[in-house]
Amino acid sequence: MEKNEHLLRTRRFLPMFLTQFFGALNDNVFKQALLLVITYGLIQQQINDVSMLNNFAALLFILPYFIFSATAGQIADKYEQSQLIRGIKILEIIIMIIGTIGFLLANIWILLFALFLMGTHSTFFGPIKYAILPEILKSNELMSGNALFQSGTSLAILIGMILGGTVISTFGSNLIWISTTVLTIAILGYISSRFILKQPVTAPHIQVDWNFFRTSFQTIRYAKNLPLIFTILLGNSWYWFYGATYLTQIPQMTLENLHGNENVVILLLTLFSVGIGVGSLLCRKIGGTEVNIRMVPIGAIGLTIFALYLAISLHFIPQHLESLLGLSQLFQHGGAYYHVLLAVTLLGISGGFYIVPLYAMMQAYAPRSHRARVVAANNILNAIFMVSSAIFSIIILSVLSINIKILFCITAILSAIFSIWLLTRLKFLLKTAHVSLED
Repeated sequence: MEKNEHLLRTRRFLPMFLTQFFGALNDNVFKQALLLVITYGLIQQQINDVSMLNNFAALLFILPYFIFSATAGQIADKYEQSQLIRGIKILEIIIMIIGTIGFLLANIWILLFALFLMGTHSTFFGPIKYAILPEILKSNELMSGNALFQSGTSLAILIGMILGGTVISTFGSNLIWISTTVLTIAILGYISSRFILKQPVTAPHIQVDWNFFRTSFQTIRYAKNLPLIFTILLGNSWYWFYGATYLTQIPQMTLENLHGNENVVILLLTLFSVGIGVGSLLCRKIGGTEVNIRMVPIGAIGLTIFALYLAISLHFIPQHLESLLGLSQLFQHGGAYYHVLLAVTLLGISGGFYIVPLYAMMQAYAPRSHRARVVAANNILNAIFMVSSAIFSIIILSVLSINIKILFCITAILSAIFSIWLLTRLKFLLKTAHVSLED
């Protein structure tokens, strides 16, 4: 914990931490507000299938990662990263102005366009965000830095979802308040980026290829030629498939299975985010400061067991309630509702155990001159897995009309199968691997 506190007091780490915090915060304020106005019908839309529209929105946010990540990685390796971050933060302000127009006009299509642009913004920020950590941190600080990044991101998700949900539930269709909120956060992100220290350029000689699809193929091929790196990337991407499957369905699960209102959605997302933050910090504390995978098996087991626990708990929720439950009514009912809350929290903690070591390993073992492009390959795979998650959920819930409880059970079983393969593969590859903080 002392190392974590020490890093937050340093000029080399704190501005970067705050910049990524505000970026994640704004993503989640905007996404949560959009999901709630869709789910609870606060603006008119031409598509009446709420599940379809929510999953389509999730797909729109992820799609830019698939298209632009490889080029973003090349740019991050070629140019000075602090200047790139400041430019990206200016673009975020412009995007939030577009989002504001969408909210004020109550136009779902402008809002979805802004969501796509926010995904694009995050696509270009991602390779820099993770590639810069090994530049500003020592090798024995990577676990602490990643733990702080993940717990900070979880806190940003938590605050973002609470803030987005609270503003929507408090002011309803008066969407000027959510517009003001996202614009303010974007400006704060730009201000913090002004204090990020200038970094050395790692690969100034490379030529940026603007053919997105060719670059994506080449980036994935490069990562695939590094067996340990590619296995780590697949492990990361499964986490995002898993997380997207659950997080995207929480508003609908709350409405249809728990019969809860917007405040119950906020509570569940809060517990999930707090769980990830706690798991991330415990991962560093229990697993040690050196890069290792000790906590990954524990996290993987938890992601399976507690997903099944959640599905079973949902089965015992009373049906046919006359009105939506608020927080006080939910706690009065107790019983199965408490089990749902506990399951969601434990899922978050397991996620923190699982993902922090994998991100630290990705940074530690990636060649320095290609680090941002390795992160880009990670983002491309994440995008493929997350888009697959949206399609998977649409097929299960909308096309096949199978309920959310079965969706969660299927996901848990798939997670168990994947985790066995991942851990077996990592154990074999790590026997001959060496940390590569320098080329």
